[in-house]
Amino acid sequence: MAKHETPLLDQLESGPWPSFVSDLKEEAESRKKNERGIDFQIPVDVCEDLLGVLELSFVHGRTHWKHGGIVGVFGYGGGVIGRYCDQPEMFPGVAHFHTMRVNQPAGKFYTAEYLRQLCDLWELRGSGLTNMHGSTGDIILLGTTTPQLEEIFWTLTHDMNQDLGGSGSNLRTPSDCVGQARCEWACFDTQALCHDLTVEYQDELHRPAFPYKFKFKFDGCPNCCVASIARADISFVGTWRDNIRIDQEAVKAYVGGELPPNGGSHAGRDWGPFDIQKEVIGLCPTNCMWMEGGELKIDDRECTRCMHCINVMPRALRVGEDQGCSMLVGAKAPILDGAQMGSLLVPFIKVEEPYDEIKEVIESIWDYWMEEGKNRERLGELMKRQGFQKLLEMTNIKPVPQHVQEPRHNPYIFWKEDEVEGGFDRDVNEFRKHHLR
Repeated sequence: MAKHETPLLDQLESGPWPSFVSDLKEEAESRKKNERGIDFQIPVDVCEDLLGVLELSFVHGRTHWKHGGIVGVFGYGGGVIGRYCDQPEMFPGVAHFHTMRVNQPAGKFYTAEYLRQLCDLWELRGSGLTNMHGSTGDIILLGTTTPQLEEIFWTLTHDMNQDLGGSGSNLRTPSDCVGQARCEWACFDTQALCHDLTVEYQDELHRPAFPYKFKFKFDGCPNCCVASIARADISFVGTWRDNIRIDQEAVKAYVGGELPPNGGSHAGRDWGPFDIQKEVIGLCPTNCMWMEGGELKIDDRECTRCMHCINVMPRALRVGEDQGCSMLVGAKAPILDGAQMGSLLVPFIKVEEPYDEIKEVIESIWDYWMEEGKNRERLGELMKRQGFQKLLEMTNIKPVPQHVQEPRHNPYIFWKEDEVEGGFDRDVNEFRKHHLR
């Protein structure tokens, strides 16, 4: 018989989809039976009390968790999110329920042995509940007590060669797509860059010193599979600066129905014959494609790398060969000023070890943000408050047309004193000399 009645949670099991409530009940029953004979280091009824406190939250319409304050492992300011229940007498199994963020490997590749070690550790010293993975990317270990934190940390670092991730006002755990390990469209080695920057900036990751959180995310191509453009303070998005490669014979095969569009992902559905004008050319956001003499033509100067044509006809079109990444800045979910997408800062940069050019940009952004950012102000909010031009000035990045989202609405131009007295006058004189007769 269950320790707590949970009629509201039971409703969440009634739909057609798998329910986390069922998983919690299964784990609670498993811990109660303890058929493996584990000497649990936290209360056996942790999962049962977790169900109970969640049910109570539904009944009251408010949370029964309170913030944990400062709790963590020695020498680190991040990696552990303290959680305490405000009803410890009613739910003693979750009086402490701290979350640990564990730094996932680049590309999220694991061995079976590693996963067994991780699960055994968490069954022994935690609730047994995991989240693979959190929205930031980390392995999330849900629920343990304060005395177990150092024990878990010792096992992770000494026996598993594994570190904690980021939490608090610091660099959050960098996260990447699978990249060139599995994807033909990846324009740079996301795993190599993600790993290198994670190692390079360990101090920023573990010892909070920023105004607020800061995220790196790495997308190998503009398909943006980790949604870096919407979630990262600096997004690294793979791109190319030459022409899309075209196999005209494969184009004809798509048009003739010999090859299925979209990699055959619509197999089993009768969408009718493939129409390249309707499904590819007509959907190009810049109208840079057309058919001419039975061949597909692309004005690559107008291409914005949206990937649509490549996604639809992957056998006919491939990304260019001069590959690198774009760096976008300022994306975030709603905090102070609402959701914000990343703004293009570096249109193209080669991704080559030791990544010194990329690190120069990162550190100049940090210098600016740490000097000017208010407490709990993300980079995107600072950009909105002071303007994109200020960011360009502080990072010494030369303005280019790609930085312009739309023509300015204000017709007035305000020159700086040094521009008027020095450079501006010189430029005017040069113009008059060469162009006015």
